Amino acid sequence: MNEATENGTRDGLELAYPAVYADVGEAVRVRLRATRWWPALRWAARGAGALALGAAALALFLPREPEPGTAVELVLLGLVAVGAAELVPWGTARSVFLMVRSQGEVRAVVDEDGGRWITRDTDVRVRWAMLPRYVETPRLFVLLTARRSGTGFAYLPKSGLADPAEADRLRAVLDRNIRRA
Repeated sequence: MNEATENGTRDGLELAYPAVYADVGEAVRVRLRATRWWPALRWAARGAGALALGAAALALFLPREPEPGTAVELVLLGLVAVGAAELVPWGTARSVFLMVRSQGEVRAVVDEDGGRWITRDTDVRVRWAMLPRYVETPRLFVLLTARRSGTGFAYLPKSGLADPAEADRLRAVLDRNIRRA
């Protein structure tokens, strides 16, 4: 299985881990924060929600007959805008988690050439040029595509390492080959 070791590539590390929703959710949030569109979408939704609340207040408190029906519709519209934007990370993470979980345990090998992820039905090799950036969190290394508008990512949970001390070796491999985002 360990192609890195079989081919004599130095510093290859192997990880084995089950799909855990908390890991997938964290990786998705890291990916979204690294895009250009996600922060803009969240602020636009919050702005739309604030505008709707302001318009609802006007509908109730202008010096004319209050329009409670209009105010309720505007409040609901604002809540839908904010709620929809805030549910994007959850929905994305759930979708990715269900896909990954259906494949059983994941084995990953990381070496100087890139990463290889192996599951029951897949065997994917990705060179560092495809995932040239990474973010480290307390529980994960999240590998990101170069494009800030893209959605590609991979994650390596520290819990998948045989020994917690191997996180330093993994970080060193990543630092030699890709940059921190």
